[in-house]
Amino acid sequence: MQTTLNEVIEVEEYKADLDSCYAKARQQTAERRASASDRRMNLDRRRGPGVRRSDDRRAAEEGQMTDEQFTFVMAVNQYKKQNNKPFPSWTEVLEIVQTLGYRKVAEPCSIGDLQKQDSQETEE
Repeated sequence: MQTTLNEVIEVEEYKADLDSCYAKARQQTAERRASASDRRMNLDRRRGPGVRRSDDRRAAEEGQMTDEQFTFVMAVNQYKKQNNKPFPSWTEVLEIVQTLGYRKVAEPCSIGDLQKQDSQETEE
């Protein structure tokens, strides 16, 4: 069996194509790994022993939530766990708010008016 020059060239071209495919796959894998390690390095981790704080707890402690907001979030989480419901309905949310002690005592107003009142109170 004699191989011709064309067959040798075709085999060499095939090998070169395979090498470039493998090189591309290796490069893509390396890029994925690099992006995954970047994500891991940006995590905000506590140092030392102890229990990690939940996102809600951390946000409340860092001043991103008021005490009222934190209490509401924790009440909703407790309701979801007890009733095995990931998404409570609005009726259920109203029940949660009422169990926290909130009652309707003021006349209805628009959301815009309420936000203006809140911003005026924080400025004072």
